[in-house]
Amino acid sequence: MHLLLIHQAFAALNQPGGTRHHELARHLAGRGHRVTIIASPVSYLTGAAEAAAMGDEVGITILRARAYRAHHKSFVHRVLAFLSFMVSSFLIGLRVRDVDIVWGTSPPIFQGLTAWLLARLKGARFLFEVRDLWPAFAVAVGVLRNPLLIRASEGLERFLYRRADRLMVNSPGFVAHVAARAGREPALIPNGADVSMFDPAADGADFRKAHGLEGRFVALYAGAHGLSNDLGVALEAARRLADAPQVVIVLLGDGKEKPALMAQAEGMALTNVRFLPPVAKEGMAEALAAADCGIAILKPLEMYKTTYPNKVFDYLAAGRPVALAIDGVIRDVVEQAGAGLFAQPGDPAALAAAIRQLAADPAAARRMGLSGRAYLEEHFDRGALAEQFEALLRELVGDGYTSTIS
Repeated sequence: MHLLLIHQAFAALNQPGGTRHHELARHLAGRGHRVTIIASPVSYLTGAAEAAAMGDEVGITILRARAYRAHHKSFVHRVLAFLSFMVSSFLIGLRVRDVDIVWGTSPPIFQGLTAWLLARLKGARFLFEVRDLWPAFAVAVGVLRNPLLIRASEGLERFLYRRADRLMVNSPGFVAHVAARAGREPALIPNGADVSMFDPAADGADFRKAHGLEGRFVALYAGAHGLSNDLGVALEAARRLADAPQVVIVLLGDGKEKPALMAQAEGMALTNVRFLPPVAKEGMAEALAAADCGIAILKPLEMYKTTYPNKVFDYLAAGRPVALAIDGVIRDVVEQAGAGLFAQPGDPAALAAAIRQLAADPAAARRMGLSGRAYLEEHFDRGALAEQFEALLRELVGDGYTSTIS
């Protein structure tokens, strides 16, 4: 089986960002399948040129399509970046031969149009993966406001949902939204983590020493510094924790909002906050080993109750408890796992209280972390999820498959 993945924000394991797709591709390649990935040479997190990605692996080929680089400047620039990749990835995709499935993934949704058209031209199946509910999220956070653009975006969303040979989502919270617009339920292959990448017993001593974190209770946020991540609340929580000098909040990552956050922290004269650059997924195990708890946070929007953030599963895999400022389906996971404490989204006092409670009882925090690790091993191990994904693909190309195109 040969899959062609169109993914502007694809990150290899030696790059920062979510590596779900590289991990799934590696599993498929290990089973004798071929995966060709068309990705942008520009970091989706920062807009900068990507560092050299991993070279081709056995069964995996990564092709880089040109894309406009200024996508962090404004919404218009972002759309230009999406459209440029949509065109360039299509032209490169035309040259990829003997494809059985074209795998489109959203966001950005525009690359889904490329994937659909390539699938039809090649006589291949079209798998469309929904990783967040665009444009609903963009409307909720306020970056998409024009009524005409909203209607056009919703029309594109329905078009792709209804023309996919198979739909897939990475969170159970997305199922109802997608089904209502597609007229059928999508498959659920949830986010998770590769447990073999993380050692809950590791102490991250080298990472702590390198960043002056020895002897501190480290509450680590690892991920994008964007508008949706609400990290200003984490800074306000840090201000409330000034009377607990053993606690330090570490914000590891990059994104459009990072310069403003750094300026805000300086203006608040915070001495218990560290900003660190992003690390590749290969280095994330060491960073999380240095943490005493992980912070997961999003803006207090109703739509965000549907998400399964990648970082939460990495925290669980590393055996670290979660200070969770996100409600909804991911809260269900953390509470069922007994893996952390919930703080009302948008409430810095609640987030500070959760971190303070974890810091006050390290033994209890450790038990939560190990409970989360055990729960992830049972329900969200990437290896088991990759097997489910492979089964979905085999069904999609099987002789008995009947298209549900509407």
